[in-house]
Amino acid sequence: MFDRDWFTWHELYDTPGSKLARRLAAVREQIAAALDDAPPGPLRAISLCAGQGRDLIGALAGHPRAADVQAVLVELDERNVLAARAAAERAGLPGVQAIAGDAADATHYLPAVPADLVLLCGILGNLTLPGVARLVEHCTQLCNTGGSVVWTRHREQPDPVPWICDRFDESGFERAYLSDPAADHGVGRHRFLKDPQPLPPGTSLFTFVGHDRLINGAAPWWT
Repeated sequence: MFDRDWFTWHELYDTPGSKLARRLAAVREQIAAALDDAPPGPLRAISLCAGQGRDLIGALAGHPRAADVQAVLVELDERNVLAARAAAERAGLPGVQAIAGDAADATHYLPAVPADLVLLCGILGNLTLPGVARLVEHCTQLCNTGGSVVWTRHREQPDPVPWICDRFDESGFERAYLSDPAADHGVGRHRFLKDPQPLPPGTSLFTFVGHDRLINGAAPWWT
């Protein structure tokens, strides 16, 4: 009842003017802004629950910093991983590596952290609020000093986006961007101001519950 096909779900991005298409455009803009703000030299990026990598790959295609970026995209659905690999190849992005695996397993990211860009897109709405707080705290292990976390969260009432911003503030991040509350999507970018903390291998970064289970009451928001 609550199982979603995450491969066919990506087809919603292809509908011009759709909510997901607008969110994708906003995310790409913030990725490009983070790259523009980054210092010269090599850059590392990671994407959790990366899907088909449409956000990062689309933002890198044609961007002047594209060749500087080495990226690790982790996604459970192997069909999406294959799609991401094909998209990166078409875009001429040999530095983008898509991995099939559990995105919650920190071991996947060890070669790429602390990263200059951390993507949490399409994931926070599938976690309980304590799970969101836990993942934000783990971002202090994933993100480099001065690096950016770009994240998304739908703004269904009660709107958790201000609460999420507070969690980033408490963890040593500053807000660089937040989409207008009137928009039908929430996109944020926070910059890390502190020194990154060690990331132990095998750390579990989050527990994926699923948006459908949360909104239908099959799982509580607050536990």
